[in-house]
Formats: sequence, C-alpha cells, structure tokens
Amino acid sequence: MAKSKVLVVGGTGYIGRRIVKASLAQGHETYVLQRAEIGLDIDKLQMLLSFKKQGAHLLEGSFNDHKSLVEAVKQADVVICTMSGVHFRSHNISLQLKLVEAIKEAGNVKRFLPSEFGMDPARMGRALEPGRVTFDEKMAVRKAIEDANIPFTYVVANCFAGYFVGNLSQLERLTPPKDKVYLYGDGNVKVAFMDEDDIATYTINAIDDPRTLNKTLYIRPPGNILTQTQLIQKWEELSGKKLEKISISAQDFLASMKGLDFAGQVGVGHFYHIFYEGCLTNFEIGEGVEEASRLYPEVEYTRMDDYLKIYI
Repeated sequence: MAKSKVLVVGGTGYIGRRIVKASLAQGHETYVLQRAEIGLDIDKLQMLLSFKKQGAHLLEGSFNDHKSLVEAVKQADVVICTMSGVHFRSHNISLQLKLVEAIKEAGNVKRFLPSEFGMDPARMGRALEPGRVTFDEKMAVRKAIEDANIPFTYVVANCFAGYFVGNLSQLERLTPPKDKVYLYGDGNVKVAFMDEDDIATYTINAIDDPRTLNKTLYIRPPGNILTQTQLIQKWEELSGKKLEKISISAQDFLASMKGLDFAGQVGVGHFYHIFYEGCLTNFEIGEGVEEASRLYPEVEYTRMDDYLKIYI
C-alpha cells in the first residue's frame, strides 16, 4: 500500500518538529504548513528551511485565510496538527476549529490527528478549574471533527519526558534537583512517561493503520509506567547521590495554586490529576482504544533510566 502524504500543522513546535522528522524517516511525502504569522521569527523560518533540505515541502497558509488552508490540506492524505496546548508557551487549541472547517471543505483527507498528545480529555470531565479549559477545548475540537464525519485518530501520549522526567517531576524546573526533591503524596501513584521522539514514531506508525481509524491511541508502554518514587530511585542509582524527600499533601499542593498566575494554576491542576489521582493509569484500556506498544512491538522505545543518562 502506498504511504500517505502527510501535512504537519505546527511543524516547528516541540512535538511538531519530531513528527516531521519521523514522517520523513518513514518515507512519507511530507508537507509542513508555513504560516504567515511567523513574521520575523527567524528560528522558526530556519527550522522550516531545514525541513526543506531534508526533503519536506513547505506550503504557505494562514489561519486567517480559509482558502489557503483548504489548498494546503488538499495536498495531503493525512493531516497532523501539533499546535501548542500549554499555557506557559502559546495556547492555540481552539484555532484547530478553522482547520477542521478547511478539512471538511477539501473533502480529501483520509485521517486527521488533532493536537492532543497529553492526557485523554474524554476522561477529564471533572478536571479542576482553570486547567480544565485545555480538556474542554480539545473535546470541542473532537466534536467538530466527528460532526463533520472526518476520519480521525486521537493520540494520548501522557507525560513528555522533557517536562516530567529530567526534573524528577518537579514544577518550575527542567533539570534534576541537587539536594532535595518534593514527593506528591507518598510518591507511589503510577504515571506514564514517554520520550518525545518515540511519541512521533508511534504516531506516524498509526496514520495508515486501519486498526487506529476512528479510535484513540494510547502511548503507554508498560516499561514506562513508573511511580515518582521509582523515577527518583532510578536517578539516585545513576547519579550516585541520595536526595532528601519532602512529601506534599494533596491539600497543601492545591493550596499552592493561590497567588499563581493563570498558567501556573493550570499546571498545578494538571499535576494534581496526574500525581495524586493517577489519571493516566487508573483505568484499563478498553473498547474503542488501542495501545501503541501492543500494536507496534518492533518499536524499541526509550526507557526512563536510559533517558535520564543524558543529565549525568
């Protein structure tokens, strides 16, 4: 079967650049939307040009120009959107509704993968304010996709290692703490962590797979389901250093939200659901859902002890 042509929207972003790389690596004809909105952002432009050197095609388009989006979408069989959904960077989830309209009008897309890649919004109906806005917006996009009868795959990739592993899941830092580490409760809630390059590999594997059509794909390999305590232990073994552990109760953790800006409050809410409630692992993967490592056992995904070695 011929490989699908892939259009990546948000290709210069944190996950998007990896999706472009994986798509090219797996032999897909790959297009990247070059948005007029980048203006004088030279870093984004140079990244786009580097994609071009690697064989990707750049398509000019704008979310303020519906016709340009339709024309871009018509070039591809599969559209993958990776626009940011985190508030401390940029938050563009709802912009995808314009992309849905373009896909609907173009009429040629065989699969749309919207910007998800984190927690499953379908399971977050009782999420705390203000962080629930992320899930509400993603669900609004899902509804628009399904109302338009657009074939889809929703990718749930859980915790990005770059934001949750190198820092031992500490807020407000990205590298391992030197002396002390804060534990969420007893630190024994199971969490799913993923290397971002592996997320991209699994995602591209899924785009032509009939088993993932109109389903949610969880990227939750068993070897990367760890508690925070286990993650800290891996770091201590690698570094040869013992850290002081300070436990934070759920009540005190939620109280820390007071006085934070909007992005900070969103972050605390999401951490609460992950590390106190166990929202990533407190259920079995059931009907209408697939798990990536089961579908693609040939992918040698990165274990978190290997991931942590770069920080030594």
